[in-house]
Amino acid sequence: MIQPTVLLFDVNETLLDLRPLRKSIGHALGGREDLLPLWFSTMLHYSLVETLTQDFHGFDEIGTAALRMLAETQQIELSAEAAQEAVVGPLNSLPPHPEVLAALQQLRQQGYRLATLTNSSASGAQAQLSNAGIEPLLDNSYSVESVRKYKPHSGVYRMVLDDLALEPEQVLMVAAHAWDLAGAKNVGLQTAFIQRPGTALYPNTARPDYVLRDLTELAQRLA
Repeated sequence: MIQPTVLLFDVNETLLDLRPLRKSIGHALGGREDLLPLWFSTMLHYSLVETLTQDFHGFDEIGTAALRMLAETQQIELSAEAAQEAVVGPLNSLPPHPEVLAALQQLRQQGYRLATLTNSSASGAQAQLSNAGIEPLLDNSYSVESVRKYKPHSGVYRMVLDDLALEPEQVLMVAAHAWDLAGAKNVGLQTAFIQRPGTALYPNTARPDYVLRDLTELAQRLA
């Protein structure tokens, strides 16, 4: 592998900690905080449905719809307004994982260009990255909104490569989601899997180039 020029980070769960959503999602679902992973996977599921059917709604809209679907399956009454309140504000104010800011600063000092690529809308991503203190550390921030397709569609990653005017092997995609890395690898990007709690590799696809505990280890490996 050649040394990458740009490190491209997923945002939700990779850089930002989803655990604070447990309270708002759990409250909307009658105290069922254990349903957060199911809500998140349902949101991802329907983002792929929209990509395949060539439809497009913002990630927060899909998240709100997924929460209402989950409430219905659990026989919990939940209005559209209450679902939106449980999703949008908390999603836009997630904190970074403990090591993220220091690790990103170290990677910048090592000479890497840093960028993000997220399923969140452009305005949502800006709020997330600003509130988490990450935005000043980035050279670029990309949203799937630009191509109206969700990751792991190949067009999302190619959009970034076209904008950066780089070859795929010059970019390292960093994510806590195996499906995201499968999409990046399919386009030719280098890949790094961050083993956040509750995440796992998908055995039926190529193993990422790096498998790491957190971003501190990434900075150490790339030094």
